[in-house]
Amino acid sequence: MTDATSRPEPFQLRTEPAVLDDLRARLRATRWPDAPQDAGWSLGADVDRLRQLVAYWADGFDWGAQEAELARHPHFRVEVGGRRIHYVHARAVAPTGPVLPLVLCHGWPDSAWRYAKVVDLLTDPGAHGGDPADAFDVVVPDMPGFGYSDRPVGAAPDSVAVAGLWAGLMTTLGYERFGAAGGDIGSHVARYLALDHPDRVVAVHRTDGGLPFWAGDPADLTAEERAWFADAAAWGATEGAYAAVHRTKPQTAAVGLTDSPAGLAAWVVEKMRAWSDTRAAGDLGDGLSDDDVLTNVTIYWLTGTIASSMRMYAANAAIPPAQLGRRVEVPSGFALFPADILRPPRAWLERTTRVVRVAEPERGGHFAAVEEPELYAQELREMFRPYRDALR
Repeated sequence: MTDATSRPEPFQLRTEPAVLDDLRARLRATRWPDAPQDAGWSLGADVDRLRQLVAYWADGFDWGAQEAELARHPHFRVEVGGRRIHYVHARAVAPTGPVLPLVLCHGWPDSAWRYAKVVDLLTDPGAHGGDPADAFDVVVPDMPGFGYSDRPVGAAPDSVAVAGLWAGLMTTLGYERFGAAGGDIGSHVARYLALDHPDRVVAVHRTDGGLPFWAGDPADLTAEERAWFADAAAWGATEGAYAAVHRTKPQTAAVGLTDSPAGLAAWVVEKMRAWSDTRAAGDLGDGLSDDDVLTNVTIYWLTGTIASSMRMYAANAAIPPAQLGRRVEVPSGFALFPADILRPPRAWLERTTRVVRVAEPERGGHFAAVEEPELYAQELREMFRPYRDALR
């Protein structure tokens, strides 16, 4: 169901002081585990580095300033398909041509926060060294159970269902035709928007090709594709324990992650660091500051959404193979950032998608819109520029 059943209402980001006092008290009372000497990040979260981060979270991090920065953009809530959805809706500033509506689709472990740094770059490119003709109306929703959207009471929706919700949201906002972009789970959502609403989605941009799925004869794949499948299996064996927990027993882990902010930080920050570009600066990544990662984790803490976000993995694991194997015919572009996980070969992208553009930026990882917002925004401008005439 994609019909909206209520009118959009402005939503204010506001945290009560008592909630922050409780958070800081919990952080200061953290009971820390031991760790082998010089283990670093090799066994998961680096306990010494996490101690530093938690100390800053408790006594230095200015959530009020971060919340005010997020609140610069217009926030709303609306009921779509029986679910109460939070979203950012920022309109183009001083456009000189057709304005393309663009829905940005986030993944895990994040929320609409993923795109906070690029909203101004996309709505007002003229003020940031770009062409005013490339301005977008930007819509950034939180998936159900993420951020400030309501947590599902029953089973979590899968990416197919979320794509239907976003189509309904865009209808509610008066956008019959629009572009879609995303990464991580958001890449799947953008893909299903194109598959299920090809008459409405003018083009799609993704930062990954998703996990590989092939129901045919492996001999029909290229050598490069088969190597990529092998790499994906090896990655799953060494790095995929978190996803197995999410798919199978999320509530067990969620008890500790919902009760302990330090535990929540360990679960989220370790993945943010592992999937980001650490080639030059190391630590949390070249483009991620302590304030960046703590803003993301604080949203999870304040909204209590770590359990509900994890449960989406089981929903997506149950998507039928017939859905996974569909080919996208809507024009699609990819920006494959160098430090992202499981970068697909061109042959696979063309096998599964109508590819019109593949770019390989020189910097950035899985959270490119946070790590390298200027590069990411420029990729979107260039990708969607030829499709603006579809709105005339």
